[in-house]
Parts: sequence; structure tokens; C-alpha cells
Amino acid sequence: MFGTFRSPNAVYFGAGQRAMLGRVVSSFGRRTLICTDERLAADPMFRAMVEDIGAAGVDVSVFSRTIPDLPLGCIDEALAHARSAKPDSIVAIGGGSCLDLAKTTALIHTLGGRPQDYYGEFKVAKAVLPVIAVPTTSGTGSEVTPVAVLSDPDKTLKVGISDPRLIPAVAICDPELTLSCPASLTAVAGADALTHGIESFTAIRRNEGADLPLERVFVGKNIISDHHALESIRLISGALVGAVEDGSRLDLRSQLMFGAMLAGHAFANAGNAAAHALQYPVGALTHTAHGVGVAALMPYVMRFNLPARRDEYAQVAAAMGVPPKGDAKAMAEASIDAVTALFAAVGIPRTLAELGFQEGRIGWAAEQAMTAARLVQNNPMPLDVESMKTILQAAYHGDPRLLS
Repeated sequence: MFGTFRSPNAVYFGAGQRAMLGRVVSSFGRRTLICTDERLAADPMFRAMVEDIGAAGVDVSVFSRTIPDLPLGCIDEALAHARSAKPDSIVAIGGGSCLDLAKTTALIHTLGGRPQDYYGEFKVAKAVLPVIAVPTTSGTGSEVTPVAVLSDPDKTLKVGISDPRLIPAVAICDPELTLSCPASLTAVAGADALTHGIESFTAIRRNEGADLPLERVFVGKNIISDHHALESIRLISGALVGAVEDGSRLDLRSQLMFGAMLAGHAFANAGNAAAHALQYPVGALTHTAHGVGVAALMPYVMRFNLPARRDEYAQVAAAMGVPPKGDAKAMAEASIDAVTALFAAVGIPRTLAELGFQEGRIGWAAEQAMTAARLVQNNPMPLDVESMKTILQAAYHGDPRLLS
């Protein structure tokens, strides 16, 4: 039995929990910087949270120019804001890009340098400015993870900074903040979260000695991440369709947000795999959202990994409520069908062709996907360029038989 669990110092979950934000922020000092986006900055709930922080005796500065996919220029702007505000903490209110901006700003403001200096794993030498993460979507799980993903114009694909010191100090997860999330974003974010649960639950299992967590940010499949992953799959699969159809249902919004947070905990420790590696070049070529790409790829990656994870996929099927179907092989096959049907029900494209991906770029995309070493090495089945091409061919044509 082996397990690893890295997490914020505190996680507060539940409807109305945003009311504690002022007291939490004030515990870190008298000045804070909030990272958010223009849409949220105009929201009455956001303004109420800013007032609450101010009422707790904290001087508040707001940076509301967060841009999706987090280009380096956006980070530069936020850093300039931080230099002027001299914050004791940074509050992130928003989706994944807002949370990743807060993490990266806290890092550079504390240690100096450029984001490029920290690409990869274990590059953060000491503790950074505390981040209080307040997600407004149920998807990335960034409120509990050691990762910040950003866009570098000198890089073809998105890049990541991964270090346990990037995990927020506090996460406040209030599902009432997701009630205004549009149906399309709810679907994409929820699909992304489900892939986190599935990929972390079926990741490679390593036996590399007692110092494994000190050598890898993402250690692979383990008993603690498995617990979070399987429960996240149950929660997300049970709530996603209903939350997309009726976003006013707080019970479903709560279930979805809790599932996404648990999935974040799972992949923060175990890591993701092939679907995420392949999405990077697919997203770069099609300019489609990360969640759409990983969800479109997931059934095909599951089919590819089936020989190595039959028992785990059978457990995924059971967690998704699939009735017993005899042996583990039948249940494992049923899990792929269940994931495919769920994603179709919330509007996820079934093929890469529907995303605008061109068949002629399969070779390039396969080669680029192999450069995401931490994801490639985390896959339960060995990966090379040819196997990546096969997965992409199957996903482009919508033909899982190519993976048999």
C-alpha cells in the first residue's frame, strides 16, 4: 500500500462558504491582490466579496484583465499590479486561468525571474506568497493542484509550472458561485474534471522507492488518489447532464463542484496521462478549449489502455452507475460506452474532425504529444509516436476498431 496526498492547508466547501473570505484573507496580512476577469469583476457576488475583504480591514487591489489560456503578457500585467499593491496574499476568483494567474503571479512576485525560469517540475526553491483560491467553475481543480498552465508565444504548445509550493494555501469552494456558469462552460469544465478522475485512477503504478514523492510531482496511481478519483467519477457522472440542463439546481452544482475538487486532488498527486498529452497539440491546431479536446480524446485513450486497466475500467463503470454485466471485461467495455454517451449528452464532439482537426497533421501532433514527458510516462500502456498516431487516427475517424 502506497499513497501520497498534497493539498492546501485548508479546504472549505459548501454553499455560502464565500462569506468567510474576508476573515481568511485578513489572517495573511493587510493588503491583498485579487486576480479575476472582466465578466466576474462586474458580478454582484464578486463585488460583495471585495466589500467583505475590505470590511475585514484589508486593502484590496483588483486585477481584472485575466485572459483565457493565460498568455505571458497577462502575467506581466498582473506582476506590475502586484509590485504597486505590495500584497501580503493573492486571491484568485474565477476559472482555471484566473487561478493559474494568481499562482504564477505569487511565484514571480516572491522569487523574481520570469515564468520561463520555472517551466517543468520542482523549480520553485521556497514558499511563495499565499494564494486563496475561490473557483467559479467546476473543472480544472486548480484550487487544489500544484500546477499552473500558461501560453508562451515562443512555444508551440502550452507549458506548465509544477511544484507543490504552487498549491494554494486555502481553497474556498462555494457552489453558489457556479450558478451563473453558462451551460456550454458547465459541460466542458465538467467533462475536463471527469477526465482528471479517470486518468488519475488508471495512471501507471510506480515502484521506485520511498523517495518517489520527492523526485516526482505526480507519483502515479496510489491508494489515496484512487479514493478521490473514484468518488469524483461517481459524483461528476451523476450530476453533469442535470447541471447542464438546469444550471439553477444547487444540489447538482454542489455535487459537480465537489467532484471536480476531488478530481483535482486525484490528479494533483497521481497525474494525468495520454488524453492530456494529445490535447496540447490538438488544442494548438484547432484553438478549441482544453476540456473539449481531452473529453473528445478520452474514449479512444480508454480503448487503447484497456489491456492494462481492465479491472479499473470495470470499477469506473460501476461508479458511473452501469448495471452489472457479468465479468470485468464486459464492465470495462461498458465504461467506455458510458463515458462516450455521457459526453455526447452534454455536446462534446465525438471525433477530432468535428473539432476542425486536419488528418494531415496527425504525425505532427503525435510527435508533439510525446514531448509532454510527465504525461506520457504516466500512461499505463507504453506510448511512442506510432501509438499516438493510432489513437489520433481512431479519434479523427471516430473508429475505435482501429485500436483493437
